[in-house]
Amino acid sequence: MIDMAGKVAIVTGGASGMGQITARRLARQGAKVAIFDVNDKGLQDTAAESGNITAFRCDISNLQDVEAKVAEVAAALGPIELLVHAAALMPSHKLIDHSHADMERLFRINYFGTTYIVRAVLPAMMARGRGRIIAFGSIAGIALVPKMGAYCATKAAVNAYIEVLQNEIRGSGVRVHLVCPPAVNTPLIDQTIATDTPGSIIEAKKSGRLGDPEQMIDAIEKGVRKDKDIIYPKEARLLYLWRALFPKLWWKVVMNFEK
Repeated sequence: MIDMAGKVAIVTGGASGMGQITARRLARQGAKVAIFDVNDKGLQDTAAESGNITAFRCDISNLQDVEAKVAEVAAALGPIELLVHAAALMPSHKLIDHSHADMERLFRINYFGTTYIVRAVLPAMMARGRGRIIAFGSIAGIALVPKMGAYCATKAAVNAYIEVLQNEIRGSGVRVHLVCPPAVNTPLIDQTIATDTPGSIIEAKKSGRLGDPEQMIDAIEKGVRKDKDIIYPKEARLLYLWRALFPKLWWKVVMNFEK
């Protein structure tokens, strides 16, 4: 990704999926990696893999917890040079069935969790004139699908927040990247399959077309090395163009999976 030997990184969602893969790779580079998650077993198992990984139980939807844990990392490990924010939830429900309470919780985790963790690390980075933030939005915030309206809305909000932030702080020495991956075969997709899954995701899972997480991180690292503002790994660029150029065809195809 970038040279992080001896430097401090925070990876949210570091107990599983693409966050865990990222944490492992950074640790192998010699980075001091703090992983944030609420999955206690995943945290401890991942931390046990390397002396360079330290586990912190952190509820990303709780501002006070986020600020306290970021301060704890800085005090214990040193100045935070990199934030990789991968933590999220991805349940699926028709909007008519999705409760207000569950949708509000989804926004607190996916959107406000993003703002909380970014704002917790950004002032110190700005003061030092260096640092990097890699935030996971999603192609789902652009290429919308049925039964995932609330999730798509949270990721559209994340996409917008990070893109605006990129341009507001450009030239400060702090670099911000927005990652918009397609559906990836991680535990996050299992949350969708355990609820009211879109037919397109069921078909992708059955046919083996879900993205491989290791290959997805390879593509993200390549995008970071090329210093791209917005990274559309693997098929995400195609999905972006399809939805933008042929929206009626897009909806026809994704709705056909619901029949």
